[in-house]
Amino acid sequence: MRQRRLMNQINVVPYIDVMLVLLVIFMVTAPMVQPGTIDVPSAGVSASPPAEAMVLEIKADGAMSIRASSNAAPRPLADREFQGVLEDALAKNPEQPFLVAASKELQYQKVIDVLEAARAAGVRRISLQTQTGSDGR
Repeated sequence: MRQRRLMNQINVVPYIDVMLVLLVIFMVTAPMVQPGTIDVPSAGVSASPPAEAMVLEIKADGAMSIRASSNAAPRPLADREFQGVLEDALAKNPEQPFLVAASKELQYQKVIDVLEAARAAGVRRISLQTQTGSDGR
């Protein structure tokens, strides 16, 4: 009498059949499922609209000026009145944002000095203004 050899391979054909049936079931039922909606709470109107950034302009010779808004004319500033103007603006709005627009010919140390003076005055939101594009346009 001949002995039966044990089969050391797993027959995966039935598993593949079951997986294909499940795939078809999910493909048919997925479009029928409605996404849930979330009822989020509402908030009141904010007390004040966000402030437009004040622009600190520094020319190549180190002369500074400030613009209260993007369409306002720049007002020249002396070094001694720079701190006072920042403190006045922060007294009106402690979250007032500032932009530093420095000439690219200006020494980097002057820009750092302005940023440090602004930080000492209590400015929390300050950024550097840049030009778009590599050709300066």
